[in-house]
Amino acid sequence: AYLNSAIEIQIKMAQGAKPGEGGHLPGKKVYPWIAKTRYSTPGVSLISPPPHHDIYSIEDLAQLIYDLKNANKDARISVKLVSEAGVGTIASGVAKAGAQVILISGYDGGTGAAPISSIHHAGLPWELGLSEAHKALVANGLRDRVLIETDGKLMSGRDVVIAALLGAEEFGFATTALVAMGCRMMRVCNKDTCPFGVATQNKELRKRFKGKPEYVMNFMMFIAEEAREIMAELGFRTIDEMVGHTDCLKQRKGDFPVADKMDYASILDTTYASSPINHFNPAHVYNFKLEKTLDERILIPALQHFKAGDHKEIDVKITSTDRTFATRLGSEVTKKFGNKLEEDSIVIKATGGAGQSVGAFLPKGVTVRVSGDANDGAGKGLSGGKIIIKPDDKAPFDPSENIIVGNVALYGATSGKAYFEGVAGERFCVRNSGATAISEGCGDHGLEYMTGGKAVILGHTGKNFAAGMSGGIAYVLDEDHTLYLKMNKDMVTMHEVTEKYDKQELRDLIEDYYKETGSKKAKMILDDFENYIPCFKKIVPDDYAKVIKLISHFEEQGISHENALMEAYQKVSREG
Repeated sequence: AYLNSAIEIQIKMAQGAKPGEGGHLPGKKVYPWIAKTRYSTPGVSLISPPPHHDIYSIEDLAQLIYDLKNANKDARISVKLVSEAGVGTIASGVAKAGAQVILISGYDGGTGAAPISSIHHAGLPWELGLSEAHKALVANGLRDRVLIETDGKLMSGRDVVIAALLGAEEFGFATTALVAMGCRMMRVCNKDTCPFGVATQNKELRKRFKGKPEYVMNFMMFIAEEAREIMAELGFRTIDEMVGHTDCLKQRKGDFPVADKMDYASILDTTYASSPINHFNPAHVYNFKLEKTLDERILIPALQHFKAGDHKEIDVKITSTDRTFATRLGSEVTKKFGNKLEEDSIVIKATGGAGQSVGAFLPKGVTVRVSGDANDGAGKGLSGGKIIIKPDDKAPFDPSENIIVGNVALYGATSGKAYFEGVAGERFCVRNSGATAISEGCGDHGLEYMTGGKAVILGHTGKNFAAGMSGGIAYVLDEDHTLYLKMNKDMVTMHEVTEKYDKQELRDLIEDYYKETGSKKAKMILDDFENYIPCFKKIVPDDYAKVIKLISHFEEQGISHENALMEAYQKVSREG
């Protein structure tokens, strides 16, 4: 639903103000309403790791762009890159991958949430990256495929004109727009103590906020007016005419002796100033050929007359070239029904080897059953739907000893169920925040940065298990008792499964898994459950456990769930 609401979806590869670093939202800023929006736990810190764990190559980025286009075919897909040496090569790859907007972000922006060391010592000016990206795209015949945007403390109409002459068509404003609303650059955004009520959720501090929409409107009008005056002096009527005309720029000298020694030759290069493909041409936008997908050809037409309350099953054969299968269907279901469909209202029975991102962002009411296996990204962003992947009934191998889905399965899932009869690849359930996932083993870095949901692993895990895990619960079958040596213990604690509630929850999860998959290993465990229980370990994040215990304590006193959340949050915040 969130993706479908957008007119532009941006993949933020990095941030200009703190390149190479991720974000960190301190627990005291994770208010209950923030936690609800982000599918996390009140009072528990949130870590945004610097790399995207499903992107380790330009091909991976191309896959995510394709996933997002399937999730919302009408939205522009933007990719944010940091101004740096070599960004032109990356920008060319992004253009070939189908992005419609490339944002080159400079070092001088940021609202104060970045570490001081980064604010003062990291990153490069937007002018350098913008110039290189524009020239590389022109040189490779790709400039007319994409819009170039830039940001990083654009302060005036003059900055806008310079950016356009260096190759930009769109311009981002953050710092100056915040100042127009009352920000005074205190650089304490991350502390929830903003004295002007801008970057805070504290109700008392928010009362001090004096900003109005009209202030930003006036600011933008002045920016446009100044830019228009300079354009008139240069003889340009439109931004498009002006884009890339570096022949209208020259180095200003005499202000600072050190600055006079700088070499601006690469920025002021006029080689492509009069190129016929100097700016974006809507007629040349990348064609994803979505009309050729199984979703457009088979799934969506089969549900043309489907109504809420109906039940529909669709049989289809798939291959590894059928990427992001069922996502276009999920998009249409979300537009028409929201999350109102009952579970299993639409069941897709697929036979074969699924390509990357099968069931990405799948919504509630849609179930995808794959008889075969799946590539990387299965169930990425799962949003209430159900995915069951099991080997073909005639498969001669033992599923519990063989890979059934590739890497980063359920990356960023928010709700729903995913049952994989076999071993999952690396980074299983990374950033899962609400889905229930079961597999019969997983590779390295399983459950990394998980913030919610439940995971059951009926077999071996790889190294670095549960790194950065700040929420949710995991049950792991640890028959050889080696899990403690493989897990990352910085934020989680391993427990024996001794509580009656935990035993029942685990049994219920495995029974549901067995009902959906017919797994031999699940049946073996259920048939001898009491003897298997000592081999199971429960993994719980430390801060998460503390907050959950507090919530239960307040609810036992008769306090409503919403108020219990707030009480628990306030107690955790006070205690640090």
